[in-house]
Amino acid sequence: MAELDTLPRLLQRNAREFGERPAMREKDRGIWQTFTWREYHDHVRDFALGLAALGFGRGDKLTVIGDNRPRLYGAQVAAQALGGVSVPLYQDSIARELAYVLAHAEVSIIVAEDQEQVDKIFGLRAELPALRHVIYEDPRGMTHYRFDWLQSYTEVEEMGRKFGGEHPRYFEEEIERGTPGDLAFICYTSGTTGNPKGAMLTHANALATARGFLSVEDVRREDDWLAYLPMAWVGDSFYTLVVGLMVGFTCNCPESPETVQRDLRELGPTAVLAPPRIWENMLTSVQVRAADSTRLKRWVFERFRNLAERAEILRSEGKSVPPGLRLACLLGEFFVYGPIRDQLGLRRARWAYTGGAPLGPDTFRFFRSMGINLKQVYGSTETVGFISQQPDDEANPISAGRAYPGLEVRIADRGEVLIRGGGVFKGYFKAEEATREVLDAEGWFHTGDAGFLDPRGHVVIIDRAKDVGRLADGTPFAPQFIENKLKFSPFVREAVAFGHDKPFVVAMVAIDLSTVGNWAERRGLPYTSYMDLSQKAEVRELIREEIVKCNATLPEAAKVRRFLLLTKDLEADDAEMTRTRKVRRSHIADKYAPVVDAFYGGKDEVELATVVTYEDGRQATIHSRVRIEDVDAGVPAHV
Repeated sequence: MAELDTLPRLLQRNAREFGERPAMREKDRGIWQTFTWREYHDHVRDFALGLAALGFGRGDKLTVIGDNRPRLYGAQVAAQALGGVSVPLYQDSIARELAYVLAHAEVSIIVAEDQEQVDKIFGLRAELPALRHVIYEDPRGMTHYRFDWLQSYTEVEEMGRKFGGEHPRYFEEEIERGTPGDLAFICYTSGTTGNPKGAMLTHANALATARGFLSVEDVRREDDWLAYLPMAWVGDSFYTLVVGLMVGFTCNCPESPETVQRDLRELGPTAVLAPPRIWENMLTSVQVRAADSTRLKRWVFERFRNLAERAEILRSEGKSVPPGLRLACLLGEFFVYGPIRDQLGLRRARWAYTGGAPLGPDTFRFFRSMGINLKQVYGSTETVGFISQQPDDEANPISAGRAYPGLEVRIADRGEVLIRGGGVFKGYFKAEEATREVLDAEGWFHTGDAGFLDPRGHVVIIDRAKDVGRLADGTPFAPQFIENKLKFSPFVREAVAFGHDKPFVVAMVAIDLSTVGNWAERRGLPYTSYMDLSQKAEVRELIREEIVKCNATLPEAAKVRRFLLLTKDLEADDAEMTRTRKVRRSHIADKYAPVVDAFYGGKDEVELATVVTYEDGRQATIHSRVRIEDVDAGVPAHV
């Protein structure tokens, strides 16, 4: 029997050895539908044979675009079974982004979730010479679409059953032809500094990373996993597809992005992965509920929250928790901590991860103190999403844990983190020069992250190496650290800090419309739009108070001295953020250069030209005058 060294071979093993166990669940119209491993395998086989009937073969590229659906995951494994490559895309990508990736990757087949995604592709076909077929999963709204290049998922499966009858063992033989060195995925990076690059990940890369992960984490076949993160994010590909196939646990797809929180609570997964934005949103929801409750309930929440955080700090420092504090926390478990975990859908979670970007220490400590085994992981697209993680008893808000066994970590002379091991990618697709810039002759991958190894061997990431700077007086300046502190406030959705080569730190803040809107409504403060609300004097004062609280936890040199409230949220569509919600600093520095000049020029107002990008690529510009505030109103920061 062939070694289990490719993802399709793992699928065959799962169907053969525990075929009646649940592989995938999908919530449809309020009801969970279950597919066993044998059923899942059969669907993948039929679809793969249908792809073969359409001419898809070794080395061809298949893209999936849409929300998390078992069929879209199955389509990726089907392509890999034929020696093809999966190129998942972000479902909320605008036309310009889709056109670039689809053309660059030379995608020949697209599997789209629904009519919305098909319509996006329809307008781009002329720009995609390699595209031969588009396959849609959801038939609703597609009745009148009649093109020879467009098929439904069920039609392709039917073609596959017919093709399989004419070519017995074709599916099995194609899997047997596969090798660990074959490309499994081309995962495009988030593109913080320009167009995204396609990281080529082989089956060997994916499985080496998975083996390292499983050697340090308690993952069980009985686990329930909620697959809700974008399929284009390498973290979802790794945990849902690679680890899911290797371990054989159950992946659950929510009904829609809007029902994720409800489905999370209903399912109660045993393991959770979420980027910082999700954890920040969860924290905000808890804080808002507490603020809206009665005075007694607010007092109880704050009292037991403070006790829990005291206990968590002692545990993280390796100190014992006094008996009185332990007893108080037991009471808090009944009154506060347990109910909060239940509301968040995390009562059954044995472990939870935050990754993709740094999580603020206050947010991290909050969830740990609520009894959630939240741990930080570190990884990148080029390493299949996983490099290091924290052990259960060494979780802290500073480090990202130890590198998994078999992976080497080195800190370069200028503080850049270097990685070498089986999980490091093959290179960037059609970008040899970019590959040479990050993969040296000795096999070290240059991550671009500035960091160090602490005495316990934990990786500590400071910031992106290119973003770490110094204030004018030489004080080190790490903008992410300050931004994460600001985002602990439930009223702040995004923040961008400036200070490199400047005399002090300033920040642009995007308010959280839901939370600030709720705050305004409780006070009878009328508003008509995000722009109107963000520019009200009362809201500026609210955010000033939040920044004062943040400054109290920062070193003197790093305190925010001036701020401005943006007239809209930072958006990926406007190239201000990546699809994984990372700030595109170089673009923002250029776009908001007049604002930065006004900050340090002592101005109290600035003309703000806001460019809004629509889904079809059209743009509009909105002009407004925005006030710049000194955090300490009585002491102007400018000199």
